[in-house]
Amino acid sequence: MVADKTIKDSVTGGWVERMPERLRPYLRLSRYDRPIGFWLLALPGWIGLAFAALGYGFAWGDLKWAVLIGIGAVAMRGAGCTYNDIIDRDLDKQVERTTLRPLPAGTVTLKQAWIWLVLQCLAGLVVLAFFPRQAQIIAVSSLALVAVYPFMKRITYWPQAWLGLTFNWAVLVAYVAKTGMVDLSIFLLYAGLVFWTIGYDTIYACQDTEDDALIGVKSTARLFGGKVKLGVGAVYLICIFLIGFALIYAILLSKNDLASVFFHVDTSLAGYIIVLIPFAVHLLWQVFKLDPNNGELSLRIFKSNRMAALLLILTLSLPRLANML
Repeated sequence: MVADKTIKDSVTGGWVERMPERLRPYLRLSRYDRPIGFWLLALPGWIGLAFAALGYGFAWGDLKWAVLIGIGAVAMRGAGCTYNDIIDRDLDKQVERTTLRPLPAGTVTLKQAWIWLVLQCLAGLVVLAFFPRQAQIIAVSSLALVAVYPFMKRITYWPQAWLGLTFNWAVLVAYVAKTGMVDLSIFLLYAGLVFWTIGYDTIYACQDTEDDALIGVKSTARLFGGKVKLGVGAVYLICIFLIGFALIYAILLSKNDLASVFFHVDTSLAGYIIVLIPFAVHLLWQVFKLDPNNGELSLRIFKSNRMAALLLILTLSLPRLANML
């Protein structure tokens, strides 16, 4: 067995490093030492709740859905990362950033990893039991996306697009849990968040472009090459427009003129522009700051997407909150 060491992009000095040595490999398999992934899986669900509130208002039940989405994100992100490491264990041995992950490092066996995966999936099923039947069906249908994702980097330069489809599925689950239905607006929002994920995961992939090229792993960071900033900027721009169209559609369908309530302007377009400004500015800042050759900076920019999503949730919530005052 290889000596227990801290993985390169772990949170140094975090609580995982203070846990008993026998538990650390399992916590690392689930990426508890890198909590940003839990945020990025839960935040689309919370965005979906805030978006649904534009037309349906806030209710105490929303808090229940938000908590369940958070717990489910922890369970299923951990399960997904464990599954990903099982599939990628041979590739991870060849990449500097991932060579100390538990499976390539030998701190857990393949059998132990599978058992840990099953336990996390069971925890996710317990959480899912509290959701309405329609939301359950939508949530379970995402398992096909999860199962195929680890293989996408082997066959396409767009694995980030598949990750976007997978990571943002919670926005559909949350919207259906609150409203009991789906409509065009939520699919537009989902599509916009998919492009958001393509952008931030391209930034993340900038850390591994050299190793990925050597072992044949594909990514949008490699596809864009010397035009990574342009590529990220383009997908972020598409993201902003799609979310904007989703907002316009939702406001036009709303029984209450939320745009005029909050913005004092009798037009949905003004509301759309103001709601999106903080989120859009943050994405543009990421593009401006990005240096594809600086791995540490790329990681920091990637992690900043937690704040980007929180800004979007806040601005989506403000119109309805203002209407309640």
